[in-house]
Amino acid sequence: MADDKKITKRADDYSAWYQDIVLRAELADYSPVRGCMVFRPRGYAIWENIQRDMDRRFKETGHVNAYFPLMIPESFMKKEAQHVEGFAPECAVVTHGGGEKLEEPLVIRPTSETIIGSMYAKWVQSYRDLPILINQWANVVRWEMRTRLFLRTTEFLWQEGHTVHETHDEAWEEVVRMLGVYRSFAEEMLAVPVIAGRKSDSERFAGALTTLCIEGLMQDGKALQCGTSHDLGQNFTKAFDIKYLGRDGKQAFAWSTSWGVSTRLIGALIMAHSDDQGLVMPPNVAPEPVVIVPIWKNDDEKALVLGKAHELAQALKACGIKPHVDDRENLKPGFKYNEWELRGVPVRVELGPRDVASSQCVLARRVSGTGKETVPLAQAATRIGEVLKEIQAFLFERALAYRKEHTTSVSTYDQFKQVLDGKGGFVRANWDGTKETEARIKEETKATIRCIPDDDHAPTGNDVLSGAPGKHSVLYARAY
Repeated sequence: MADDKKITKRADDYSAWYQDIVLRAELADYSPVRGCMVFRPRGYAIWENIQRDMDRRFKETGHVNAYFPLMIPESFMKKEAQHVEGFAPECAVVTHGGGEKLEEPLVIRPTSETIIGSMYAKWVQSYRDLPILINQWANVVRWEMRTRLFLRTTEFLWQEGHTVHETHDEAWEEVVRMLGVYRSFAEEMLAVPVIAGRKSDSERFAGALTTLCIEGLMQDGKALQCGTSHDLGQNFTKAFDIKYLGRDGKQAFAWSTSWGVSTRLIGALIMAHSDDQGLVMPPNVAPEPVVIVPIWKNDDEKALVLGKAHELAQALKACGIKPHVDDRENLKPGFKYNEWELRGVPVRVELGPRDVASSQCVLARRVSGTGKETVPLAQAATRIGEVLKEIQAFLFERALAYRKEHTTSVSTYDQFKQVLDGKGGFVRANWDGTKETEARIKEETKATIRCIPDDDHAPTGNDVLSGAPGKHSVLYARAY
């Protein structure tokens, strides 16, 4: 049960506000292990809803699930030099087991390209074995120095897709397709509008030829990377000898991809939608889209009201909506209302003896409405379904309006810094394409190139910092 401590206001301390939301809404808690977190049932229920819908999307595009070991021989990590260089500082290494020093240390997976690559080398013999389209739901460990619940923890949950193809064109189609899956999921389920694009070479995944990403904008004006899809070329297939006998009778190296999202998506929906009263949940992933609060004063009223509450719950289930009946004893209705508001429940149904006598109930929305709505019980399930769709659409449109308002095009470095230090958000600017300019802007402003958007065009102006001709029109932002 949530306590009555007030939530820090966003304007006062955004970081403390976020932490208050996560803890007070009972989504997660801190673990005794430094940098790790415990998913509480409501937080894990959100992840289950994310998994369920995303897994459906993966399988509709021809992918299947498998599972690979948590521990990877250290020598595997060293086979792909760029990969090791990118992840070495974040790796946790097991050196002893069963009281004995291991002959070869084992790396706790920071990602699974290497262990999966070793298996694909055994499974791929001919072009007839391709493509391999496998996804894994798993945990990974990256030794983060600065952690934050859901957003960045030492151990976190995610999915990682790993595919192998006959040609580079087929692999690239996969990279683009899966980014599209992520984009549609983020916008349709999480109500988080995202911008799709390509990472700069400095920001791309270690070992990849190209990294595509989707970027969301949070209410504090910072960006959050919400998903990535990587064209790995032949870097891993050559490192792990994934070869096939081609249609021409010759041996050739395959082409591979990987793509993933993690539980930071829960952090994204919290920061994109919630307010100073507590969590705001998009109905499509809410643990409890609807909570029915029955109200009674004596046993006779209790029996009457609870009976109708459960009848409504059954009607909602028949419509494919998951309801929860809050029949807890010795708690006043007002307390329950406040608690469910803090927990972000999209729709609350109030049902008392007078409502039952009038064959009606009262709907209260968490957002997107003023006042309460009285609805005949016979029509309540249908109307609640409509309201949930209205709330889902409202959250997306509100977040999209915020992003539009906080996306600013600039032509000078002074404007660039002024926007970052003022309203924040995405700053669209010309980039000369050099690592030197990118690194200097990052050092001086803490802003990074979040992506080269899909609508990138050959800019007519110059780089805001160097003054050299612009090669790309990119999105900069400070980020999580």
